Amino acid sequence: MAEAINYNKVHFVASYGKASQIPPSTCPEVSFVGRSNVGKSSIMNKLFNRRSLVKVSSTPGKTANVNFFEADGVHFVDLPGYGFAQRSKAERDRWARLIGDFFDSERSFNLVVSLVDIRHDPSKLDLQMIDFLRENGFNFIVCLTKADKLSKSQQAKQAASIRKQIGVPADRLIVTSSESGLGIDKLKQAIVDFCLDVDDDIEEETPSC
Repeated sequence: MAEAINYNKVHFVASYGKASQIPPSTCPEVSFVGRSNVGKSSIMNKLFNRRSLVKVSSTPGKTANVNFFEADGVHFVDLPGYGFAQRSKAERDRWARLIGDFFDSERSFNLVVSLVDIRHDPSKLDLQMIDFLRENGFNFIVCLTKADKLSKSQQAKQAASIRKQIGVPADRLIVTSSESGLGIDKLKQAIVDFCLDVDDDIEEETPSC
């Protein structure tokens, strides 16, 4: 398998409103999850070096489905944002079921990218998501978004505080900015590490496109 991912090949694959509609994994998968206003779409677009492949909306909580993208034999999964109170309870419940059913399914969960806004302490929902990933044995990293909104000293202070609150090793925490590109190379390396740099036994078990 290739040593790096050619993001110039990225394209939209499909969108699903129910977990039962999602076909089985055929590629290594990287899933992105976070609060509805965390900047998930912007980070994914920066990763892909595209302006609007992943739809960015001025209305938080716009993503209502599980959206799949593919680049160079790796699937990138954009999950609905959680915790947006202005949506109806029925819609929030549907999103929660969709996210829960997705993580309960048998898939190639090579890496889950959990996004947290660096400007604030992790919310209760953020902490619950990270605890869920940890307790269920998912490979995950935490990306702190919107770092360009803070000075370098503030970034360091907040990153240290958040890392202490969520209890992850330093190498599983990446400070990022979709504006400046800060941390995107580290994110790309993490994706390679979990999706491409695998030993022979693991590689045999991992579907490939």
